[in-house]
Amino acid sequence: MTFDLDHHGDAEVGAGLVDLAVNVRHQPMPAWLADPIAASLSRLAAYPDATGATAAVAARHRRDPAEVLLTAGAAQAFVLLAQALRGARRPTVVHPQFTEPEAALRNAGHRVERVLLREADGFRLDPALVPDDADLVFVGNPTNPTSVLHPAEDLAKLARPGRVLVIDEAFADTTYRKGLPGEPESLAARRDLPGLVVLRSLTKTWGLAGLRIGYLLGPAELVLRLAAALPLWAVSTPALAAATACASPVAVAAEREIAAALAAERAHLLERLREVPKVTVAGDPASAFVSVRTPGADQVRAELRRRGYAVRRGDTFPGLGPDWLRIAVRDTATTDRFVQTLRDVLDRR
Repeated sequence: MTFDLDHHGDAEVGAGLVDLAVNVRHQPMPAWLADPIAASLSRLAAYPDATGATAAVAARHRRDPAEVLLTAGAAQAFVLLAQALRGARRPTVVHPQFTEPEAALRNAGHRVERVLLREADGFRLDPALVPDDADLVFVGNPTNPTSVLHPAEDLAKLARPGRVLVIDEAFADTTYRKGLPGEPESLAARRDLPGLVVLRSLTKTWGLAGLRIGYLLGPAELVLRLAAALPLWAVSTPALAAATACASPVAVAAEREIAAALAAERAHLLERLREVPKVTVAGDPASAFVSVRTPGADQVRAELRRRGYAVRRGDTFPGLGPDWLRIAVRDTATTDRFVQTLRDVLDRR
């Protein structure tokens, strides 16, 4: 089966549609973030200086600044890894997950091996499925599009000398577990695992997709190698201002509050979806989106679009197929209206 690895949720969105296709939070920007970004516009005559933002991100994750590389969104980090690690002998991508890692690897000339997680297992990671000699491995956590959060101990089993293990934590700040002060199952602060690279994005929770800001955490020697392949001044001054602000204690506390509220909104969406005949929810969702299986999903998606709702097709993700859709978590009122529309669409089939 051929998969369109370059298709992303933004292609589903259109004028007048309720956006359930893109996993970016739609809320006003707080002043502590908007003000530094606006103030940075007065400094655009100077070339960007990433020193301060790098130090702020490092402090947030209890890392040395030499272990941090700021990028123009996490997507740039996938391209950077694929280009800088051309010598990888057996690059492997665990699917279903965000398709950009495989696309970046293929565009750099790599022959990519896929490990497919099974719906019957709840799309949970089995470390034994990854070949022992895979020397460049990509795993999402929580995984886009299934929203499954893999245990950190299972991910840690994949780390070993001679392997670069890339964990895509673009949605880690959306996860929440009652009683836990931080992000459950994150490896961002781990410095003891050989070859571990963690990718992060600031575009989801804070609605900064158009600003392009993310970062990479990893061993200093590998970060130095990757930095050498990065274009000069790759991250703009406004994006650096955003990175600094989003690493602050105020931002981290706000993220935890947003993640707790999101967990309640997600629980409501799941409760409503599980009442709909012919709809099966994938795995145990833990992030800002859920994936569902329903017969004839492509026609369902088209009819939902005609009725004003944009959802993400699932047939572009290896490991899923034509009966899958991805739905973003929104406020409960939007969820109720959407699920009622979905029921109406399915009742007419």
